[in-house]
Amino acid sequence: MNGKKRCEKGTFSPDGMRAEILNPFVHKLELDNAYDKIRTAIFTVILLPFRVIVICYLIVTAWFLACVGLYGLSEDDLRKKPMTGWRRSLKPLICFIGKMSYLAGGMAISIRGRQASRREAPILVVAPHSSFLDSCIVYATRMSSVIVRKESMDNYVGKLINYTQPVYVWRDDPNSRQNTIKEIIERATSKEDWPQVLIFPEGTCTNRSCLITFKPGGFYPGVPVQPVTIRYPNAKDTVTWTWEGPGALKLLWLTLTQVHSSCEIEFLPVYYPNEEEKRNPKLFARNVRDVMAKALGVPVLDYTYDDCRLIAKAKQLGIPGGASIREVAELRAQLKLDVTNYEVDLIETGLQGSPRWLTLEQFALKMDVLITVPCSRLYKIFVQQPINMMYFPDYLLATLFILYQHEPLSLLIAYGFKIFDGSGMGRLDLTSFEELAARTLNLGPEDAHNLFRGADVEKKEYITYDEFVAYGMKKPELSFVFTRDGSQKVKVQ
Repeated sequence: MNGKKRCEKGTFSPDGMRAEILNPFVHKLELDNAYDKIRTAIFTVILLPFRVIVICYLIVTAWFLACVGLYGLSEDDLRKKPMTGWRRSLKPLICFIGKMSYLAGGMAISIRGRQASRREAPILVVAPHSSFLDSCIVYATRMSSVIVRKESMDNYVGKLINYTQPVYVWRDDPNSRQNTIKEIIERATSKEDWPQVLIFPEGTCTNRSCLITFKPGGFYPGVPVQPVTIRYPNAKDTVTWTWEGPGALKLLWLTLTQVHSSCEIEFLPVYYPNEEEKRNPKLFARNVRDVMAKALGVPVLDYTYDDCRLIAKAKQLGIPGGASIREVAELRAQLKLDVTNYEVDLIETGLQGSPRWLTLEQFALKMDVLITVPCSRLYKIFVQQPINMMYFPDYLLATLFILYQHEPLSLLIAYGFKIFDGSGMGRLDLTSFEELAARTLNLGPEDAHNLFRGADVEKKEYITYDEFVAYGMKKPELSFVFTRDGSQKVKVQ
């Protein structure tokens, strides 16, 4: 893929060309032929157990050495000054064992370029971040200090992470972001011989199709940084861990049953910020991202961690097209639909008698837009097989979710009553309510049925929105529907 493309509205890379919209949070991985399935089954039996045993042995050994090195040190000690003496001399051995654990799993780590010293670049900026296996960078950089949530340290590998003398993020601290930036600045500008600070500025995992927005936290110190890229040039991508795709255990299983995997780490030249970049961390972050994107040959995309949260919330609630919700927003913007919120007007004027299943031509006519590339892409997100047509209510719900993402979920459900009300009388029967509940509350038929019966006090075989609210307000498990954070699944008894 050519990295010099314009990928997002308002986002450019060097040659200013328009690029296809990407979804960096989706990764599809299936064993789609008999050969792969048979080979994986065989290696699961004869190769996987051996690799797991060796890896566990190596990890336990590294953990034991970390425990020895940390003996007598408190967390305050680790934050006050860098390790010295024999404790520091254990780091190369732990790094060697860590690399061997990857090799035992069939993954060879190759390194290109030269890691700068701390004096040259106090901060290492690593991207793209696409897998839990990216932790190999810690061993490749001689245990640089990572940024880590404090609550994630209460596990088996916490000792190994502590040995990097990490910068802690305290989720329960309302000033966590400011305190983290403050500590990064102190580390980066300290005259003491701290390890380099290692940062994944994207803040979440992507599928490596592009580089998303870099968080500016690591750029506030205004010091030189060294960009570091990670590639996995394998025939089958069994490492990418995104919001939409295989889980960690499946990826680990498929990776360990490959004959051979590889990871390439490249240290790029140190990036020295100019005076403007020192004053503007966001500009500094954008410019470093551009350099890394060019080296990787991928575009840049102004997606953020907030977009990930929005996608996760959409998927959790069962919103149609949830994994592509950010792309839906961008395509609507390209079609200028975000200017008028045309869909809301359609719902308010009434959908009774309108067909629910639409062809591309009917969709374009309905939305009063031309059949262009953005229109076709938007249509395809909501096409259902085997009839190869769009279910229009799905598109409307996804659009309303975007428009009212910061409002209580009850507002979306209120519009849903209008969308699925075929009678025009402001009420839904059981079948229509089940459709709505599946797409906004992620409820199965049984739970939706129970919710409907609870709200239908008079046994009329239909309910209105007001009746739904009256019932829902009395149920603690439905309280999230009426707050601004509608990201919780519901189980109705």
